[in-house]
Amino acid sequence: MTIASKITTAHRQRLAVVYIRQSTMAQVRENTESTARQYALVDEAARLGWDSSSIVVIDSDLGTSGRSASRVGFKELVGRVCIGEVGAIFGLEVSRLARSSADLQRLLELCSLTDTLIIDPDGTYDLSSFNDRLLVGLKGTMSEAELHVLASRLQGAKRAAAERGDLRFPLPVGYVYDDDGNTVMDPDEEVRAAVADVFAAFQATGSAYGVVGAFEGRRFPKRAYGGAWAGDIRWGRLTHSRVIGLLSNPGYSGAYVFGRYRSRRVVEPDGTIRTKTTELPRDEWAVVIRDHHPAYISWDTYVANGQRLAANCTRKGARPPREGSALLQGIVLCGACGRAMSTSHSYGGIYDCSHSRADHTEIPGCRSIMAWVVDGPVAERLLDAVSPVEVAVALAAADEVADRRGRSSRALELRVERARYEAARCERAFHNCDPDNRLVARSLEQRWEAKLKELADAERELVLSTATPALPSRDDIEAVAKDLQRLWTAATTSDKDRKRMLRALIADVTLTSETDGDKVHIGICWRSGAAEELVVARPAPASVTRRTPQAAIDLIARLGPQRSNEQLAVELNATGLVTGTGRRFDAKTVSWLRYAYRVPSASPFAPGELSVRDVAERLGVSDIAIYYWINHGQLQARRSAGGRWCVPFPPEVERECQQRVASSPRIKARTQPSTAGGAV
Repeated sequence: MTIASKITTAHRQRLAVVYIRQSTMAQVRENTESTARQYALVDEAARLGWDSSSIVVIDSDLGTSGRSASRVGFKELVGRVCIGEVGAIFGLEVSRLARSSADLQRLLELCSLTDTLIIDPDGTYDLSSFNDRLLVGLKGTMSEAELHVLASRLQGAKRAAAERGDLRFPLPVGYVYDDDGNTVMDPDEEVRAAVADVFAAFQATGSAYGVVGAFEGRRFPKRAYGGAWAGDIRWGRLTHSRVIGLLSNPGYSGAYVFGRYRSRRVVEPDGTIRTKTTELPRDEWAVVIRDHHPAYISWDTYVANGQRLAANCTRKGARPPREGSALLQGIVLCGACGRAMSTSHSYGGIYDCSHSRADHTEIPGCRSIMAWVVDGPVAERLLDAVSPVEVAVALAAADEVADRRGRSSRALELRVERARYEAARCERAFHNCDPDNRLVARSLEQRWEAKLKELADAERELVLSTATPALPSRDDIEAVAKDLQRLWTAATTSDKDRKRMLRALIADVTLTSETDGDKVHIGICWRSGAAEELVVARPAPASVTRRTPQAAIDLIARLGPQRSNEQLAVELNATGLVTGTGRRFDAKTVSWLRYAYRVPSASPFAPGELSVRDVAERLGVSDIAIYYWINHGQLQARRSAGGRWCVPFPPEVERECQQRVASSPRIKARTQPSTAGGAV
């Protein structure tokens, strides 16, 4: 049957869709002939009888792999087929439609239901015909198999070249290929110095953020990949992610590594399929060739750097020592809820059970405490424990614990060996039985599964026992014990170094607060496995520690009515008393204490002196008149130390003032109360 014989008028009345795709943008740029051949299918559709207005070109998938699930053009094609508006699909070959059998078979099923033809240079396929559908399906399967074979050959060739160390790939900054294709250090001294200083800074600071801080204000090289600057060195700022990349790259240790990462396709919760790349553990790397090229660091240093980075990763539960005066940061636990206490560096450091409060699981025992209250006793106990006698006891205990761990590990190893033997014996019995005898086979299968479960449990216990942090060596303990006191108090010893020394001997510290008291129980868990408890008192609140001494208050209450504030301050300082904050007394402090404790002030008036108010009431005039006389020199007065007017008012001054009131036409005397006859 010819191509034209399968095309009917019904097909020509619908759309002819030309689907165009290239797998990569490089193919779009370089394989222009293939792209031109696909666009030429428009002329083929017109030759077969479709009107130019009925020919649609879908080319939005140019540069997209046929295995990709996010092809916009393919989704548009499937949508048009579903609604029945497509009469024929034109393609250069079936593999252009999809490299996935699932996608292709789904499209073929829809074409069969909607009577849509598939046309390529080999012929026209009517999917309602079994033979045509079988042929198209076979071609799609062969296309997918072809892709698999090609990928296997390419990967095999890459693996073979990598095992010889000959597979070339972009080198990290600091390395280049020489004329013979060998990996050598960059001839630029500034580039080499910058890379070497990254590893030196990490050894000094112990953290990637510390390396970034060490490079503040200094530029760092970066090799450009792709684009106009491909292969060139560009200079810029060193970032934290770049530091992690340098420290995690085994190439800087002189090792040639292939197969660090693995890509696999995963299904997202929304149903989309994407490729996910994960880094493999070191023992699963496909190719590792040490001493392949000049190294900036040794392999042991590279491994140690990786371990330190893992220990610094707080996202995975690590609590590395950091800056700050709080000595127990990261290793202090709440004795009430058992959770780790957070550290705030305000007010000299505070340990706070903030996690339980944030989760609304706080109980009365979850309390905060100033860091210095706990740090002092723990540090003192640490220094006391590293005396010659205590060191000898600790070494003996460490030997005993190490021996006990060794025996326990050996017992677990023997248990795993026995469980493996039992599982293997059950496996042999199962395979040797008659498969038709289901009663026996079923029992042997159940017994084999039970032994496999026992083997898995034993192996899990062995892994957990080996994952326990190793005890410090005898040499480390003896080195720390020699002069720990001087090293601890040295001005050159940083807070981070003190925390490292403390963690070498102390695993964690648990704080348990009394809910109805002021005592805090400090539980110290030593690395040796021993534990002990210290009890300290919480500091008194500021309302108590900053309170004025009672002796000073009593002296002010006794002498306050007779002495001025200045005189009281002199008296208090002469007795050696100080304020609640440890300062000397002054007039301002005494004035505040008078107000707080209701101590009356000493009278500023000498015998025969009155206040302005008293003079005004005695003369029956307003206070304004008295102030007017004083300001205009008509009435003698003096100011006290507190600023009050003190008016000498003997009888002759009083008579003179009464005459002035009586003779003044402006001053009207107030009505004086009279008690004559008992009436007012």
